[in-house]
Formats: sequence, structure tokens, C-alpha cells
Amino acid sequence: MISSATIRELQQRWPLPSAPRPIVVIGAGGIVNDAHLPAYAACGFEVASVFDVDRGRSVKTAEAHGIPRVCDSLDEAVEREGIVFDIAVPPDRLASVVERLPVGATVLMQKPMGANLEDARRIRQLCRERELIAAVNFQLRFAPMMLALRDLIRRGVLGDIVDVDVHLNYLEPWDLFPFLKSQARVEMMIASIHYFDWIRSLLGEPEGVYARSIPHPEYPGIETTRTSAILDYGGATRCCLSLNNTWAYGARHEATAVRVEGLKAAAVVRIGALINYPQGEKDTLEIARRPAGDAPVSWQPVPLVGGWFPDAFRGTMSNLQRYAAGEDEILVTHFEDAYRTMAMIEAGYASNDHGRTPIPE
Repeated sequence: MISSATIRELQQRWPLPSAPRPIVVIGAGGIVNDAHLPAYAACGFEVASVFDVDRGRSVKTAEAHGIPRVCDSLDEAVEREGIVFDIAVPPDRLASVVERLPVGATVLMQKPMGANLEDARRIRQLCRERELIAAVNFQLRFAPMMLALRDLIRRGVLGDIVDVDVHLNYLEPWDLFPFLKSQARVEMMIASIHYFDWIRSLLGEPEGVYARSIPHPEYPGIETTRTSAILDYGGATRCCLSLNNTWAYGARHEATAVRVEGLKAAAVVRIGALINYPQGEKDTLEIARRPAGDAPVSWQPVPLVGGWFPDAFRGTMSNLQRYAAGEDEILVTHFEDAYRTMAMIEAGYASNDHGRTPIPE
């Protein structure tokens, strides 16, 4: 068993900035209303204004969350100084917003970092040229269960990691995200990029990627909805992802599990936030020491202070603001780091297109 003192000490939230700046939100879709704005309200962050190309959506969002100003244009939204921009637009529109930001601005960009690696390169160059303090909202890294799991690993509780397995078998509410029908890449690039990014943050750069992503006949407007992938970390660590976002047969056999096996202990996360989204269920984290001899395995729950949605969104904004103010030394999802996740996903698509090995005679 892990000591109660250790369990209580595990990090589950990122510290708040001491003097948070006001936030201007660009994009007022479902994720902003369901996660960004509730998280900022919980932190006491001021949201100064909101802009969306659909003004009616901006007005509705402002009224629902007490935002005092609705901007009528992007130019109006980006003219204010001393604020933080939270950009939550479809990936194929991200670069066109970033290029309009003031030089030296502080910005949190919704994931992914563009629609493809070419987009990511352009956005990276824009961030460099405009000297932006910029992060990408890969917020699964900041979910309470993932912060706690990372802390357990940092403390050496799990020992060397030998196996990471992400197994999702649930129903994604595709109808809540109509913009996906206009995107050329959906499953690995948008729906599941969080898991690839989280693994990369945990294990580092893989040597390569094997992947196959396919559509579902009941969702003809969505590019792909299901993926099998292997991230190659050599002979030391097996890493697999089995991602089925179209399970239509109820809760009995749903699975939203992340398993991390070390030589000393193992941890299992259940991502409850994915079940019946956006209502969701509670996320869970359990850990078990490696048994000695014939001793039984004993699984120990780790009490969590919140869930992926909306609590993880507290972390990305807090880290960005603290980094901009000099309170954090590292910007965890810095655009340069996020670019590496985009490169890994690009390798997955290359494998999807060209990686099949024919069965020999």
C-alpha cells in the first residue's frame, strides 16, 4: 500500500498565478462554454471579452457566463493590451488568428496546433516571429488524475515504466461538434491527439509510429473515428492505443482506461469524463504495488479533487500566466513542444497511408 501521507501530498492542481491577467476569448463553441469558462470562473479569472464569427453565439456565451463585452470583429478583440488571449477555433483557422495577434502577446491556442504539420510549421514560425508567449491547450496533462499519476512516477513509486496502454471503447457525441465534418483529419489529429500528447509527455519521443485509422459507416461525414496505434519505444516499453469512439452498445462494456505498468507498481486511470459527455462521470485513479511471491494484489484508490473537464483547463491557463509573469520556469505545453506532438501525429498518418506490410507467400 502507498502511505496515506504520500497520497495526500500528490499534486492534483497547478498553482494559480498571483496576479492573473484578464482573458479575451476568441471562439465561443461548445468546449469554451463547457470547459474553459467554468474552469476560469472556478479560479476567479476575469474574462474581459469574447469574439466569435457567429455574433449570436458570442452574445449567448457572454450572457451565460457574465462576460461584460462582446467584440464585433477580430480586430476589436485583439486591440486590448495586458491581457491573455484564449483562442478556441477550428484547427484550419488557427493560423489566420495567430497572425493577427499583437507582437509579444500571451496566448493559449486550442489543440491541435493547426490542421496538419504544414500548418503547425507556419504557426510555429508566426509565434517565433511575433515573439509570442504561446502554449497549446493539451490539457489532459493537467487533469487531476494525470498530475497525480505523474507525481507518483516522479517519486519513483512505479519504478521504470515498461507498459502503457490506452483502451477507449465509448460513444463520442459527434453531433456536438459539427465543425468536424469540414476537417480533413479528425480522429488522430483532433479527437484523440490528447492521448498521444500525454504519452509523449510521459515517455518522451518515440522512435516511430505504427497506426491505422478508419471511418465508421454510420458517420459518413467524419473522416475517421477509430484508431489502432503503436508508439515504438524500443524494447524497454510497450505502448499501444486502441481507440473506438463509436461504441453503440451501452455502458456494460464501455472502456475508458489508461494503464501504466512499472516494475514496482501499476496505475490505472478511468477517464469518466468521456462517458455520456458532456455530463460525464467521475475520473478515477487506482494504484497497486507489485506483489511479492504469492501475495494478493491490492488496489488502492487515489481520491481526486476533480475531473478532466473542466478542471484540467485551470492548469493550462494557470501555467501560461505564471510563466508569462516569471512564476513558472517551464511552459509545459509550449508551442515548440506542441510542435513535436504534431510531428508524431504526422508520422501516424504516414504510417496509416504507407505502413502496411504485405503477408509473404
